[in-house]
Amino acid sequence: MSKRVGENTIKFTIPPKIISGYSIVGPKEGKSPVANYFDYILKSDSFNEKTYERAERKMLEQAISGAIDKANILVTDINILLSGDLLNQIISASFSARQLQNSFIGLFGACSTMTESLAVGACLIDGGCADKVACATCSHFSTAERQFRFPLELGCQRPPTSQWTVTGAGCSILSKDGVGHNVTHATLGKVIDYGINDMNNMGSAMAPAAADTLRNLFNDTKTKPSDYDLIVTGDLGKLGSEILIDLMENFGFKLGQNYTDCGQIIYTNKEKSFMGGSGCGCSASIINSYILSKLDSGDYKKIILMSTGALVSTTSTQQGETIPGIAHAVVVEKGK
Repeated sequence: MSKRVGENTIKFTIPPKIISGYSIVGPKEGKSPVANYFDYILKSDSFNEKTYERAERKMLEQAISGAIDKANILVTDINILLSGDLLNQIISASFSARQLQNSFIGLFGACSTMTESLAVGACLIDGGCADKVACATCSHFSTAERQFRFPLELGCQRPPTSQWTVTGAGCSILSKDGVGHNVTHATLGKVIDYGINDMNNMGSAMAPAAADTLRNLFNDTKTKPSDYDLIVTGDLGKLGSEILIDLMENFGFKLGQNYTDCGQIIYTNKEKSFMGGSGCGCSASIINSYILSKLDSGDYKKIILMSTGALVSTTSTQQGETIPGIAHAVVVEKGK
């Protein structure tokens, strides 16, 4: 029997469960209004490492091991690690997998990697290919800046449309059984490109992909925005969120007070983050702290998690290519 609902959505026969989540963030993110929900806040961006790249890797390793500990299971109980990051050849994820010695599938969805990993992990469990899967990702402001933009030492001025890459990591443990929240559906996104080529305007580049995925989810599941307690995007920031709201209205769906964005949750104007947070660690840290806690408490019972990503490389931007966007979504319902 087909598990597909409509053209783009998968309905899981026996919904996999998120049995634990762990989040770790940097000092700037530790001043967030939701800071009390994070499991660990760094005192320094360097995390006592010689390079920021090593610090990022260490954050990811701690997020994975922390989520495993919170689930009260062993590392050997994890059948597959699904992970990715923003660095070339996803070195944070692959080097972390080298330490953990689990079966590993590296993913690159840019900033959409958190929900991409949840969607792929749910498919593996529902298909009988795994019992427990770790879904994790990370980002670091200092590694992303010098790879995609400019060396930090230059102190380049940032335009008003820019966002701030979150220093953070998060991991969810998906399980076939146990106590947790149910991943009932996954809507896999399409690559959408509206011709934006400004690396400092990522929200505008990603919003069309988010609108396409969200529209497909509603159409495939025959639901509407008001059917959900929360609809949260990954890192569109203020500008991208406003564009998403406009695009969804054009599609016939009006997003209300139950819509928000992780990039706006994690930072306020006090942090001088311009349009808000971005990076793989943005949705990863918020989903695995604040949002899971709200599901635990019963404040949310049915939510949509949708991370968004800009599929660019240092080479493509230097050659003047436009910025393709992608967004993946999962529906999560509070477990009993």
